[in-house]
This record gives sequence, C-alpha cells and structure tokens, in this order.
Amino acid sequence: MTHRNPREKVKLYRFPHSLTVFFPAYNDAPSLPGLLATTFRVLRDHVEDYEVIVVNDGSSDNTAAVLRELQAQYGERLRVIRHDENRGYGGALQSGFQGARKDFVFYTDGDGQYDVGELPKLLQLSGPEVGLVNGIKAKRHDPLHRIWIGSIYNLFARSMFGISLQDIDCDFRLIRRATLERIQLSSTSGTICVELVKKIEQTGTCIVEIPVSHRARLHGRSQFFRLQSLASTFAQLLDLHWRLVARPWLGRKLGDKSSTECGDAWE
Repeated sequence: MTHRNPREKVKLYRFPHSLTVFFPAYNDAPSLPGLLATTFRVLRDHVEDYEVIVVNDGSSDNTAAVLRELQAQYGERLRVIRHDENRGYGGALQSGFQGARKDFVFYTDGDGQYDVGELPKLLQLSGPEVGLVNGIKAKRHDPLHRIWIGSIYNLFARSMFGISLQDIDCDFRLIRRATLERIQLSSTSGTICVELVKKIEQTGTCIVEIPVSHRARLHGRSQFFRLQSLASTFAQLLDLHWRLVARPWLGRKLGDKSSTECGDAWE
C-alpha cells in the first residue's frame, strides 16, 4: 500500500474547469507583484484555462503604474479593470464579478493578507453540487482591536441575517459562476460580503468551508476599520436587513393575512 502526503495530492491536482481569479485593489501597489507571482505559479500548476483580473478601485498611489508593468510581464492572461474614482469595496467586487468570463470565480483581497498558494485546497472541494467554497480564518493576524471588532461584526451580522456560514468576513472565496448568475448584488461597501453570502445561501446551493491562513498586513491600512466607515457600514447593514430579511418577512405576513381573510370571505 502506498501512502501519499496530503500536500503531494494537492500539488498533483488539476482543476477540470475554467477559472477567473480577481483581486480588488485600492492603494495596494507594494503587495501586487508578489501576489500575482504566486497566483500565476499556482494557476500554471493546477488550472488549464484561467484568467486573472485586478480591479484598480481608484487608487491614489502608483498601483496603475505597477499594473502596467505587470501586464507587460504576464500578457493577455492579466486584465485590469480601472475605476477612475473609488467605488468602495462592494463596487470593486461587483466589477470583478461582472468582468469574470470563466466557469468558476475566485477572489481575495489585493493586500496579500491571504495566501493564494492555498487556492488548490478550495479547488479540490468544488464538487458538482457545490456553489461556494469559503475560507475560515484559522488564526487572524491583525491588531487586537481589529480582531475584537471583526468578531463582534461577524457574530452580529450572522445573527441579524440568519446566516449559517461561520466566517462572513473571510474574503477567500471560490464561487461557481452559475451560482453568481442567480443573484444580484447592490452593496457598494464591505456589507457586500453579507449580501453575497446571504443571497447564495438563499439559492439552496451546497456551501463548503475550509480553514485558511491569514497573515499580518505588511502595507497600507484597512479602509473598513475606521470610525466613519464603521458608522456607514452599520447604516448600510440596516438597509440591507430591511431589503433581504424584514421586508420579505413582512410581505409574507401580510400575504398570509390577506389569504386568510379572502378564505374567510368565501366560507
């Protein structure tokens, strides 16, 4: 009997579908060269038909110049979607989803806090019934206040929206494109993660979760964990809750009442 190292199994795995990989980027110039180098190495080893997209969301640093150099290096395999003005994290994700051309779509952030080298673990879990493979941060490497705020936000959002997924805030996701085509996204802030996960769960598709690494941020700073951003996010969460949970619930209640009254009138 031959015993193989699990890492060897991942190394030999070839993904049988086409794949879009995209990164939302805002002032991520320092991290993009290394991030894309790892990405193209992984894709060459595991995927036959792939494309890579970077959504430059109105960056004010030299992200645009860095991306021009990287396009010259990687050729047509690398596409850049440019926003002249910053549209927010949700706006960047929407552009990435709309620009994707392949059967599956993987995205993670352009700051390099997640290890794209672990993408093959997600690819192996994408069975015929699976619509979403979502990472779970095995250990969060952030300042203590960010870990605390993130944990509260995750617990609050899961409870508020009735979401089963363990880690809403883990932006290391592989999604079947057919699943994406069944939903419509409208959020422009970080609340898009809640909207995305909730709407995917509502489709009834199979969802798989797997622990992934999370690394300390080496460059820049998070746009999410600022007082103004948090206040705006909370307001958008309330609006999203009204549209996805409260209003449909109220509509069902009113519908049931109308149906009962109508039935009573016929008796």
